[in-house]
Amino acid sequence: MTATVNLSLSPLLSTPQQPQSNRSTTTDLIKSCKNLNEIKQLHARFTKQGFNQDPGFLGKLIAKCSEIGSYDSLKYAQTAFDYFCYSEEGLNNTYKFNSLIKGYSLAGLFSDAVLIYARMVLENVAPDGYTFPLVLSACAKDGRFFEGSGIQGLALKWGFGDDVFVLNSLIHLYSECGEVDKARKVFDKMPDRNLVSWTCLICGYSRREKAEEAVRLFFEMVEEEGIMPNSVTMVCVISACGELGGLGLAERVCGYIGKAGLKVNTVMVNALVDMYMKCGSVVKAKRLFEECVDRNLVLYNTILSNYVRHGMVTEALDVLGEMLSCGGPRPDRVTLLSAISASTEMADVFLGKQCHAYILRNGLENWDSIGNAIIDMYMKCGCQEWACRVFDRMSNKTVVSWNSLMAGFLRNGDVEAACRTFDEMPESDIVSWNTIIGGLVQQSMFEDAIHLFRVMQNEGIKADRVTMVSVASACGYLGANDIAKWIYNYIEKYEIHLNMQLSTALIDMFARCGDPANAIKVFNKMKERDVSAWTAAIGAMAMEGNGKRAVKLFYEMLREGVEPDQVVFVAVLTACSHGGLVGEGMKIFRTMKEIRGISPQIVHYGCIVDMLGRAGLLKEAIDIIKNMPMKPNDAVWGAFLAACKMHKNDEMATYAADMISESSPDKAGIHVLLSNIYASGGKWTDVAKVRMSMKERGIKKNPGSSSIEVNGTVHEFTSGDESHPEQTSICLMLEEMKCRVREAGHVPDLTNVMMDVDEQEKEFLLYRHSEKIAMAFGLISTSQGYPIRIVKNLRMCSDCHSFAKLVSRVYERHIIVRDNNRFHFFQRGLCSCGDYW
Repeated sequence: MTATVNLSLSPLLSTPQQPQSNRSTTTDLIKSCKNLNEIKQLHARFTKQGFNQDPGFLGKLIAKCSEIGSYDSLKYAQTAFDYFCYSEEGLNNTYKFNSLIKGYSLAGLFSDAVLIYARMVLENVAPDGYTFPLVLSACAKDGRFFEGSGIQGLALKWGFGDDVFVLNSLIHLYSECGEVDKARKVFDKMPDRNLVSWTCLICGYSRREKAEEAVRLFFEMVEEEGIMPNSVTMVCVISACGELGGLGLAERVCGYIGKAGLKVNTVMVNALVDMYMKCGSVVKAKRLFEECVDRNLVLYNTILSNYVRHGMVTEALDVLGEMLSCGGPRPDRVTLLSAISASTEMADVFLGKQCHAYILRNGLENWDSIGNAIIDMYMKCGCQEWACRVFDRMSNKTVVSWNSLMAGFLRNGDVEAACRTFDEMPESDIVSWNTIIGGLVQQSMFEDAIHLFRVMQNEGIKADRVTMVSVASACGYLGANDIAKWIYNYIEKYEIHLNMQLSTALIDMFARCGDPANAIKVFNKMKERDVSAWTAAIGAMAMEGNGKRAVKLFYEMLREGVEPDQVVFVAVLTACSHGGLVGEGMKIFRTMKEIRGISPQIVHYGCIVDMLGRAGLLKEAIDIIKNMPMKPNDAVWGAFLAACKMHKNDEMATYAADMISESSPDKAGIHVLLSNIYASGGKWTDVAKVRMSMKERGIKKNPGSSSIEVNGTVHEFTSGDESHPEQTSICLMLEEMKCRVREAGHVPDLTNVMMDVDEQEKEFLLYRHSEKIAMAFGLISTSQGYPIRIVKNLRMCSDCHSFAKLVSRVYERHIIVRDNNRFHFFQRGLCSCGDYW
């Protein structure tokens, strides 16, 4: 009967019939209760005996119920508390309110804890030094920043503004709610600080990605104030060191574990393992893990996730195997995320399916991150159908799920499915837009990427750095300078931070758009420059044909202590090639291995062959090819053949042709170039043989095409194109141009027509080259003084080059042509390349 006794008002307020129990005995009896049933039994017995008038009895009962922390015990405590409030003596008993606040908070019922505090205020019960820390702790755990701020005002009103416990609780509250600056203000104004004060703020900085401030505050505490850390302090500062990634700093911090005489528990081992892995000291992390005798699931997950992040997939699988076979802790969702990532890294769909099966058997599939990781794994392993099946069966498809599916389609080259997925998304975020725009750029769908960026603006979605890197890349490939300037203005208008990656993308964009002045302007504004930024600037000078400036930038980079890589050597050697700086180029080439310890790759040899070939040093170029430590590829032979064509050396070209048939039998560009060399020499039988060989092998020549941007729209023309809406006006302008440049002294170079037809037909075909059509369209579509910018997919022929020079003089226009090799800036009858290309 006593086990099910209910509280009633009358026993609690009844007049005692027997003597009071000894107070210490009451306290001991309540403390000895192990569960709610025992509390109920004791309460019933004391009520019958009339001991309920003991002022401390009910308070201890409420405190014990709160300590147990179950739903039923808290309900019982609340009932006792509500009855008690009817009694006159209980109205001002702060201890009972504090006990109930603490109980609700321990049980995770933070809203109820705050409500009890509110009731306390309404009933004018005076809080004490325990009340505010308890309720502020509840606010901190529940993220109740505004309620906590209001409680701070009441704490000041009640005279607890200097109470170290209350102020520590405030620091903890603000830190947990992400308001670390407010926490620092409280900390700085404290008249006295203890270890808890420092620890709360250090942990606040550490958890809010302010690792430098956390470490700085730690050293201020131990070195200036002489306060030794506890294990909580150490765990937080160790985590901060992991984020900073500096091993020396981490070792210095860890030295205080011994100085403070702290025992290294499992929590600290976990933090240390994570820190050493992030600082690159894998051996130390592994040793700590192996020496830990009490490995829990958190520690296993830490080492497992770090192994995967470092690409140490074999080690990660060994840890997973240990968990499954040696009585280790049962893998949870975090473990499986790492396991799926490992299978993705290895492209091991069999392992991925095993992980998927384990997830299904153990009911872990409803966690969003698991489903998204499985989709990503199947996509990267080429199992697109499986990924779609997982996605279709997901009960909660988040925006991340849609993004994962779309990214997978793009990775597998299925642009149509990716775009369809993007259109079907119920909601999208900036990651969605960045994914589809970036994917279109990767698939060379540059115009579509720019169009989608404009749609994004129309929908009022603000771009970020990732968006602008992709858009700048698309614009650069299109050579659309007007769009490039608009992109740069957009970045300035919306104050998008120019980090090194975005600045480098802008330099490359302007360089590809034939605007080296703006490229260098962006470069000069950079406060920090890595090797990629220098490479982009050197490449901009190379494309302009300004070899001397490119070489000067290269040596300036070295003086600033930036270590060169293989890519920057390609850029500077290309600049030497385009500028005819043979001596300087050979000197830089030699320093790669001798001084910098970088072994030249085939791309560097290709630059040297191109440089020597352009300069007419064909024998030296062929010697380089013969002595290369690797087999020459089509790029090397292409550079050599182009030099043979330029210098009309059929003998060398024939030798190269024999070598090409062995090394690059299926490369269209090489065979077309060889055919053109034979055609230039009138060897039509050899031309026919090459073309027949191409036809038999299914090799197709890419048609020449040129594009021009007018009023933000890119127009593309192919050789002999007659499909443009303005075709009539274009033809009339072509005829006018032909007449005017002929009067200016232009003589058509018919050797550029690679067909065995009469001279009249050759001349007609010559005037229908795509860059000439684009020039004509530019003249009729833009106003006088406006530059004409053309992008050509093939190398510009010598006739179009001489034609463009005269057009720039006759029409007083600045003409910029970017072919597949470099830029040509035509102005007043001259070209920036100095006819050396």
